[in-house]
Amino acid sequence: MVDILHRVGVVAPLDDVYRAVATPEGLAAWWTTDTVGKSEVGGQLAFRFGDAGGFDMEVLELNPAGRVRWRVVDGPEEWVGTEVDWRLDQRGEYTIVQFAHQGWREPVEFMHHCSTKWALFLMSLKEQVETGHGRPAPDDVRISDWH
Repeated sequence: MVDILHRVGVVAPLDDVYRAVATPEGLAAWWTTDTVGKSEVGGQLAFRFGDAGGFDMEVLELNPAGRVRWRVVDGPEEWVGTEVDWRLDQRGEYTIVQFAHQGWREPVEFMHHCSTKWALFLMSLKEQVETGHGRPAPDDVRISDWH
């Protein structure tokens, strides 16, 4: 199994970053505007990206002290069964976001694409929390025929 790993510092309180990754409204502001669902352990969040499709996540953990975890329950075959793990740590003026999309069966081309898109969306998260303006889909940077 292989993982996508990223780290970014956001100049903001941990509480602000947590709300951005733990609530449908927060996620819609930097990831995809078409985000719905229940942000509670055992609940599901649905993320859609227009013609590119989307996926559903089961919420596994919500800890305001700095942890959010999801399991992909529906979407692209390569994603189903993988987990997305957000770890947040306040360090001075920065909240450090350690991001992992774990459990890919193999490093297929689609995984490379998703790694790049995750990096772009993490920068959108940073911009959203720091300035109030992210670049969620459909206004994100298109990097290939997969969007």
